[in-house]
Amino acid sequence: MTVAVIIPVLNEEEALLSLFKGLLSMDFEEIILVDGGSRDRTVEVAKRFVKTTSYPSCRVLSGPKGRAAQMNTGAAEARTDILLFLHADTQLPHNAESLIEQALSHPHHVGGRFDVRFAQDQGYAWMVSRMMNLRSRFSGICTGDQAIFVRRAVFESMGGFADIPLMEDIEFSRRMKRKGTVVALRETVTTSFRRWEQHGPLRTIVRMWILRFFYWLGWSPARLYQYYHHVR
Repeated sequence: MTVAVIIPVLNEEEALLSLFKGLLSMDFEEIILVDGGSRDRTVEVAKRFVKTTSYPSCRVLSGPKGRAAQMNTGAAEARTDILLFLHADTQLPHNAESLIEQALSHPHHVGGRFDVRFAQDQGYAWMVSRMMNLRSRFSGICTGDQAIFVRRAVFESMGGFADIPLMEDIEFSRRMKRKGTVVALRETVTTSFRRWEQHGPLRTIVRMWILRFFYWLGWSPARLYQYYHHVR
């Protein structure tokens, strides 16, 4: 099986060097970075990496702003069996490709995700990551922080990510569950705690739970985005 890593970015120049350094040690067939209109040096840094990498297929695309639209743009360009959607501030385990291949070796397994931990794995960060993993394992719902992967054929049959301003990962994983088994890997990806630190960990946790509560009540993502876009 072949795997493409699809990375939606917006003003991520500071995260890219660390991200690329980690990816260079892995053997993915494709790396596709999709920029949503960055105003910093994200595209410049990414294109410099493309010029120096030994990857057979590594490219930088421009797409409409919005994580869902950017990921759909990258997926449309991929030519691999499996699509792996990765946030720019998230580091994969060194054996990520083999873990994904093992997870999808069963024909009824349609996709999956990793457990997540934060770079500073203590205090609120430790608690948040464990709650995320436990909730995901119990509900079968994946979040983008957990590096969602899916068979390309399944992704295409689902029509990709819904074009919504937030909750695209939750909405997508709910539909993916209907296609077959979604594997919850216990191996971890390591991601930044910056979203929680920006407005305070406890305050952000409460806001995120309120956001999801109203989403489950049926509020549209567009309506929620008006009130909660600052926690993204």
